[in-house]
Amino acid sequence: MTEKKYVLAIDQGTTSSRAILFNHSGEIVSIGQLEHEQIMPKAGWVEHDPIEIRDNVREVIGQALAKADVNRHEIAAVGITNQRETAVVWDKNTGEPIYNAIVWQDTRTAKIVRELAGEAGPDKYKDICGLGLATYFSGPKIKWILDNVEGAREKAEAGDLLFGNTDTWVIWNLTGGANGGVHVTDVTNASRTMLMDVRKLAWDENICADMQIPMQMLPEIKSSSEIYGYGAKNSLIIDTPIAGDLGDQQAATFGQACFEKGMAKNTYGTGCFMLINTGEEAITSQNGLLTTVCYKIGEQKAVYALEGSIAVTGSLVQWLRDQLGIISTASEIETLAETVEDNGGLYIVPAFSGLFAPYWKDDARGAIVGLTRYNNKGHLARAVLEATAFQTAEVLEAMNADSGVNLSQLRVDGGMTANSALMQFQADILGVTVVKPKVAETTALGAAYAAGIAVGFWDGEQDVVANWCEDRRWEPQMESGERERQMRLWKKAVTRTFNWVDQDVQSE
Repeated sequence: MTEKKYVLAIDQGTTSSRAILFNHSGEIVSIGQLEHEQIMPKAGWVEHDPIEIRDNVREVIGQALAKADVNRHEIAAVGITNQRETAVVWDKNTGEPIYNAIVWQDTRTAKIVRELAGEAGPDKYKDICGLGLATYFSGPKIKWILDNVEGAREKAEAGDLLFGNTDTWVIWNLTGGANGGVHVTDVTNASRTMLMDVRKLAWDENICADMQIPMQMLPEIKSSSEIYGYGAKNSLIIDTPIAGDLGDQQAATFGQACFEKGMAKNTYGTGCFMLINTGEEAITSQNGLLTTVCYKIGEQKAVYALEGSIAVTGSLVQWLRDQLGIISTASEIETLAETVEDNGGLYIVPAFSGLFAPYWKDDARGAIVGLTRYNNKGHLARAVLEATAFQTAEVLEAMNADSGVNLSQLRVDGGMTANSALMQFQADILGVTVVKPKVAETTALGAAYAAGIAVGFWDGEQDVVANWCEDRRWEPQMESGERERQMRLWKKAVTRTFNWVDQDVQSE
């Protein structure tokens, strides 16, 4: 029998799908990656083609295996991680989606959210699901599809439609699709739908009834680390156990070995997501954070987190590159930002799809404030980078208030951690040490660990801790008075974005 040497992680993200092969030391062996189209039919609408995602996942698996000259017999397990809250609804008999995937950034459900809130307000379900009513989450997206796609509600009530975030869609297709595919999700992804009781770890009948979502559409909720099914007969991973499933930010927390209560990580990607481990207690935030399941290993108790979700960070750099043409590659922003000593009084609040944590204002829109004739493109580049750090600082303030503990160290990962100027400013504006691990692909790594633990490839969390290794750290250098001044100006800039959308002309 061939020795099992690797675990394969599939990272189905917002802009691309990747397959990454890891060895027992948690090191990357090979990567396959394909981007998919960002479909924006109207202002505030963001969609993906689920068929393109399905096909890309199959192809990137082939790329990763071919680059490493590895076949399925050497793979112990497959782990899945994914863009959360992005909703797919499909016909279980044909395997065809009835509409494009509605992406987590999409704001079309603003009217549904307001109607659901009614007189009770946006915290109507917060004590049950841990989340305030917002366009961010999957539940209202499902309702929108059932309300707006012809024949969808009738099909759903007849039991012919299935729902899933992209983890569920990927697992269903990898395990056979319409020919016996497994319809499951894990507790971390289920906790992002607004439909799960975050403490009971079960779908809530009353919330589903309010949103008019037939419960037979919903996947079975599993732990984050167990065998869900096996690769289908027509796949490159035939008979390989698919055994790990975590939403991307929870996977990164797992990959960062944040297993102790009070440990926190921040992932810098399309958006920015900070999670702090709160142990086996689900804490209801009083400061604009989300209560979410951090992970659940097999039969062990669930571990919870408080999360601060920021919608626009890396995508702001893309905006500078693609819409304004000020840089031609994302990496150029650091060089441009370093042509100036500071932001020149310029602040950019990227509320492109409203403000997420800690404000949760879907009627906010982006603003550039403090402009004078003195400002140049270097100041603009610096303000773009600093926007990420400022937003993170506001989330950390909320975390400290909710947890009652002041964070002393922040573990960071994601593409933007390659930008040393940003990481230094992040340490400065937080006033805490920022630490980056050697393996920056912690999202995929976390999914790999969850899958490997389920099949005995790794011995549990202690192996994850042993493999984690520091690459670089940034110590704060900014004087406290300057930090307070910068944060005061930033918060003043944020207030300028409030209440921008007039409800009577809001596109539905």
